[in-house]
Amino acid sequence: MTDFSLKLSDDQIGIQSWVHGFAEDVVRPAAEEWDEKEEFPYPIVRQAAEIGLYGWEFMAEAMSNDPTGLTMPVAIEELFWGDAGIGMAIMGSGLAAAGILASGSRDQVIEWVPQCYGDPQNLQLGAFCASEPDAGSDVGGYRLSAKYNEATDEWVLNGTKAWITNGGIADIHVVIAVVDPELGSKGHASFIVPPNTPGLSQGQKYKKHGIRASHTAEVVLEDVTVPGRCLLGGKEKLDERLARVREGKRGNAQAAMQTFEATRPAVAAQAIGVARAAYEYSLEYAKERHAFGRPIIQNQGIAFMLADMATEIDAARMLAWRAAWLGKNGQFENAEGSMAKLKAGRVSTWVTERAIQILGGYGYTREYPVERWHRDAKIHDIFEGTEQIQQLVVSRAISGIRIE
Repeated sequence: MTDFSLKLSDDQIGIQSWVHGFAEDVVRPAAEEWDEKEEFPYPIVRQAAEIGLYGWEFMAEAMSNDPTGLTMPVAIEELFWGDAGIGMAIMGSGLAAAGILASGSRDQVIEWVPQCYGDPQNLQLGAFCASEPDAGSDVGGYRLSAKYNEATDEWVLNGTKAWITNGGIADIHVVIAVVDPELGSKGHASFIVPPNTPGLSQGQKYKKHGIRASHTAEVVLEDVTVPGRCLLGGKEKLDERLARVREGKRGNAQAAMQTFEATRPAVAAQAIGVARAAYEYSLEYAKERHAFGRPIIQNQGIAFMLADMATEIDAARMLAWRAAWLGKNGQFENAEGSMAKLKAGRVSTWVTERAIQILGGYGYTREYPVERWHRDAKIHDIFEGTEQIQQLVVSRAISGIRIE
């Protein structure tokens, strides 16, 4: 365990500069086009793969070989400063990879994580499938089932997942399924659905308010049969865990929650990147825009808004970096990951709304990027646990009481 510090190393500063350069030169110039198309930006993701930004090697280096936990949020903030929709297209496979890392054996990680990315010549995608049409934050409400056939050592999956990043177009789907409905959320397990498995299809593709370059769709599983080796963690560990739960003993965190706990500081970093983009743009606008014979930033009403925006962004970043460090070093105490996501989502939504206000009528038009950033920001109040779910997690942690 490393000593607590939020000072970036020379390597981390280098990665920050490298990702910012890609975001500035490649991502931001393409953002409006792919937002309008509402299509997955394969050419941009391929460029990210060519420089090593999209790939399992970068994820392994940024997560596994970083004792501070800061490399990934630093890189993500820069990427989402470029554009959140394209950023999600590049980072979306990481959620599937995180699901494999959270529940899988070493052999499963080695086999499946690289297949979430492929290579520049054979680009592949991963999808983490947790939410369902009638159950998002309510993980205990999942209904997609997994039935085991002992004779063939196979699992048969049936049901529908909703709001899935890369859903249906991914090569590797990591699916949370109910193996014992009597145990509620503790009766879940994670499964790999390999490429071209019969029975898996894309349902409706959602037309979204923001992050429109990121593909989001339903995933329908009809008698999807996968071999026993596709159960993450293996049958023996699953049976042991379920037995402990049935005996009333405390078990490990539920499969979906293990993944969300690992990724919440990263989601906070996404929101901060969007907020910073809007803040920087509106700051420059306020310096250049003249009204009543002077730059509008000389008016306290504008200057104080920008001061608050800068302060809130820095506060959110410090919470995100602290959560990333604590999570990496196993020192979460009061749901610091949820605190970071809660704060960053609120800040991003508020800052981008203030940016529109500073630009006035121009800010409300699609000629300027702040309205897109505002649309992109809002999702960070919703996905991977809504604002209210983060409040619930934090309140339970600080009180030790089962608050409903």
